[in-house]
Amino acid sequence: MSNRTAGPGVTAAESTPSWDPRPTPPSNAPNVVVIVLDDTGFSHLGCFGSDIDTPNIDRLAESGLRYTNFHTTALCSPTRACLLSGRNHHSVGMRWLSNLDTGFSNCRGVISKSAATLPEVLRENGYGTFATGKWHLANLEDCSPAGPFDHWPLQRGFNRFHGFLGGATDQFSPELVIDNHAVEPPNEDGYHLSEDLVDQAISMISAQQSSSPGERFFSYIAFGATHSPHQAPDSYLDKYKGTYDAGWDATRQKWYEKQLDTGIIPPEAELSPRNRGVEPWDELNEEQKALYAKMQEAFAAFLDHTDDQVGRLINFLETQELLDDTLIVLLSDNGASQEGGKHGTINELAYFNLMRLEVSDMVEHLDEIGGPNHYNNYPWGWAQAGNTPLRFYKQNTYEGGIRDPLIIHWPNGIDDPGGIRDQYHHVIDVMPTILDVVGVVPPENFQGVEQQPVEGTSMRYTFPSNACDTATTRPKQYYEMMGHRAIWSDGWKAVTMHRKGEAFEDEEWALYNTEKDFSECHDLSSDEPEKLKDMIDLWWNEAESFNVLPLDDRGTELFVLRREDRVPPTKPQRFLENTPHLERFKVPDIRNRSFEIAGKVNIESSSEGVLVASGARTGGIVLYIADGNLVFEYNFMGSSTILSSDKKLDPGECELGVSYRKTAENHGIATLYVTNGDTRDHLGEVEIDTLPHRQTMYGMDVGRDLGPTVSEKYVGPFAFTGDLDWVEFRLKNDRDDLEAAAEVEARNALADQ
Repeated sequence: MSNRTAGPGVTAAESTPSWDPRPTPPSNAPNVVVIVLDDTGFSHLGCFGSDIDTPNIDRLAESGLRYTNFHTTALCSPTRACLLSGRNHHSVGMRWLSNLDTGFSNCRGVISKSAATLPEVLRENGYGTFATGKWHLANLEDCSPAGPFDHWPLQRGFNRFHGFLGGATDQFSPELVIDNHAVEPPNEDGYHLSEDLVDQAISMISAQQSSSPGERFFSYIAFGATHSPHQAPDSYLDKYKGTYDAGWDATRQKWYEKQLDTGIIPPEAELSPRNRGVEPWDELNEEQKALYAKMQEAFAAFLDHTDDQVGRLINFLETQELLDDTLIVLLSDNGASQEGGKHGTINELAYFNLMRLEVSDMVEHLDEIGGPNHYNNYPWGWAQAGNTPLRFYKQNTYEGGIRDPLIIHWPNGIDDPGGIRDQYHHVIDVMPTILDVVGVVPPENFQGVEQQPVEGTSMRYTFPSNACDTATTRPKQYYEMMGHRAIWSDGWKAVTMHRKGEAFEDEEWALYNTEKDFSECHDLSSDEPEKLKDMIDLWWNEAESFNVLPLDDRGTELFVLRREDRVPPTKPQRFLENTPHLERFKVPDIRNRSFEIAGKVNIESSSEGVLVASGARTGGIVLYIADGNLVFEYNFMGSSTILSSDKKLDPGECELGVSYRKTAENHGIATLYVTNGDTRDHLGEVEIDTLPHRQTMYGMDVGRDLGPTVSEKYVGPFAFTGDLDWVEFRLKNDRDDLEAAAEVEARNALADQ
C-alpha cells in the first residue's frame, strides 16, 4: 500500500487525466484568404477601370468593398513584409529586396523575429495556415537545399507551402519548393503555375476541413501573375488578338473614362500626361505597333487566366459553404512594372545584360509571345496605361508606384456590397484589420522575443454602409524606395525622385494637394514653400521613427561586399547525379571568367543524354552526349554556338568536359576534352561570346535537362543513360569586372522580384 498523499493515484483508474487545451480562435472568427497579385497596376482590374476580363475578381468587388486610396511600398519584398508583419518595411529589416543583407538593421533581407508575422499569430490562435505561390522574404543566398531555413514559409508561420522562393519564375515550368525542399520543375503538357497554386490551396483547405470540419484556416495565395514573364495558355492569347491595336493612348483614355463613370476616381481627377520616354502611339511605325500590341495582349491574357483561377477558388469556397464566413483580401504589391523598358522585351536576359533587342528581331517571334519560349514584358507605354490615370511606375514613390487596387470581401461582416472607399490606407493596415476581425491582439512577446509595436491601423471602421464619408484613421505615411521618397499627411503629399550619387538633402521635392489633385498633375511647391518645408521636415522625423536611416543608394558595394566570389575559388563545386534541381541563384557563377565543367562518367557506345544543363531556351549552357559525340552549347539569348567533338567517344570510364579560357572581356575559347588517366585529349574548340552579367533565367540540372530545354537539338529531359558519378565546376579567378557586374546586378535585381 502506498503512503503517497499527493499527485496521481497508483493506477490510471485512481487518477484524473488532464490535457493542455488546444488553441482555438475566438468565437465567430472567420476564415481568412489573402490573394496577392504581382505588378498589377491601379487600373488593370476590370472593376478598377480596364477592359480586361476579370469577372471573378469583379464579383468580389461587387459583393465587397473597393479601396481607391490604398498604398504599398512600390516594390515586392517590402510590400509583402509590411503585409505579413503590420509594420513598415524599414522597421522590420526589408528596406528593399530580400536578395541581400547590407549589415544595417533596415535592410537585412528578412522580417525581424521581433515582428511576428500574421501566419505566426494566427497559428498560435488555432488557425491552419497555408501558403501557395511567391515568397521572396528570405535571403536568396539561403534559398538552397542547405538552407538555413529560418525565414522560409514554414519557419515564419505556415503549416504548408507550395510555391517558389524568389521573385519570379517561368509559369509553364516553375522552379518549385514544397514545404522545405525543392522539387523537380513540372514538365507536362498543359501545366500552368497559376492553376497549380489554386489546386494546391484548395487541396490544403479541403484536407483540413475533411479531417477537422469547421477548423479555421488562413490561406495565403501569392500569384506569380502578373509579373513577367507574361505567359498564358493559347486560348487566352487568342482571345485578345487585335484588342489593343488602337494603342496605349486610346486605351488610357478609354480606361480613364470608365474610371470616371464607375466612381473609381473623383470627377475632378485628370489623366496625367505621358511619362517621359513614352512615345505617342500614332508616331510609332507598323512594326512597333504590332509588337507592342501583342505584348499587351499577352499581359491581358495572363491576368484573365489568373482571374479564372481566383474564380475556381471562390467556387470551391461557395460549394463548401465557406464563402460567406471567409474574409478575402485581394491586393497588388506595387504598380505596373517599368522593367520592360521603352520597347519591351521578349527575353529578359537582354534587359539584365544591358542589351537592347531590336524591334525588327522581336517582331519575327510575334506569334510566340506569351508562350513558353519567351520571357516577355511590355514597354513603358503599357505600364503607364496599367496605372491610369497616375504618373510613373513600380519602384517610384509617385502614385503610379504606390497606389494599388484593394478589395475586401466578407459577406458576414460587410453590409455595403459594391461600396467604394476612398480613405487613405497603407499595406501595413491589412494585418491589424485581419486581427481586429478575428478578435486577436498582437502578442507583446512571441516565442521569447519582445515584439515591436504594430504600426498599422485597422480598416474595419470602413466596413459599415455609413462609412463612406468617415475620415481616415491614418493621419500620415512616409515612403522610401532606393532613395526615392515621399510623405503623405492630411491630404498633402511631398515627393522626390532620387538620382544616384546626388546629395539627399539637395534634391528638389514636388508638392501636391491629393484631395484636389488625384493624379499629381499640379506641383504646388512654388506656391506653398512653407507647406513643402513642413512636409520635408515631417519626412525626416518619420525616417528617424521608423528606422529608415541610413539612406542608401549603393549598388556596386552592396553586391560585391557580400558575394562569395570576391575571393579566389579554393575548391571545385561538385554535384552528384541525384542532385535536385538547383535554382538559378545557387548555380556556379561563370560570368566573364575562365572555367571548366567536368563530368566523371562510365559510358558505352550507345550512351547519350545531358551531363549538366543550366538555363532554358532563352539562354544558358549545356554539356551532353549525342550520337557518340560530346557536345557543348552556349545559348546566347536564344542563339546557340554549338561545339561537337571531332571524333566519337570511346566506351569506358573517363572524365570529359569543356574548358573555357577567357581571352577578352566576355569572350574566349571553349575546348572539349576527354581525360583517361593522365592523358587529356582535346576534341575541338570554338570561340564564343558570353553574356556579361546574367547567364540564365533558369536553374541547373545534373544528368538531365528539366523544364524548357537549353538546346533545340533534343527533347527534354534527355536523361543521361551512362553512369555519371559527378559533375564539377572549376572556376578561375580572372574576373576583373566585379565592380561593373555588381552595379548591373544591383540594378537588375529590382526587376527580378
